Amino acid sequence: MTLQRMDHVGIVVEDLDAAAAFFVELGMELEGRGPVEGRWVDRVVGIDDVRVEIAMMRTPDGHGRLELTKFEAPAATSAEPEIAPPNTLGIRRIMFAVDDIEDVLARLRTHGAELVGEVAQYENRYRLCYVRGPEGIIVALAEQLSVVDRTAP
Repeated sequence: MTLQRMDHVGIVVEDLDAAAAFFVELGMELEGRGPVEGRWVDRVVGIDDVRVEIAMMRTPDGHGRLELTKFEAPAATSAEPEIAPPNTLGIRRIMFAVDDIEDVLARLRTHGAELVGEVAQYENRYRLCYVRGPEGIIVALAEQLSVVDRTAP
């Protein structure tokens, strides 16, 4: 048996509306939203009496998905500093390829996003940056400047 695909990444948030709006502004589409609860959820997550609301987001190409989860019961807990730096252990960021990094930054700033460092260029290939969005989520953005020929010797 082999791995079929990565289905989605899950992020627990306090403000589901703000997080969903941020990712819609980034360019993701809201695939669906609704409550999830029941014994099967309790069994999967190993917590009794779970009640959450989720928003499933999808990238425009349909291949990437992000599940935003707000725990209504039991309340979410924090295991790290509220604003964890990029070198904190665990999942730190999600990277997205964008067409125009400056345009995306301007739109995300209207949702409270701030640059973690600065926009930097890697050779003649990419412009890259980290952006901190709602809930302290770090999103990496990559704008490809040139196409790399992987067939050349």
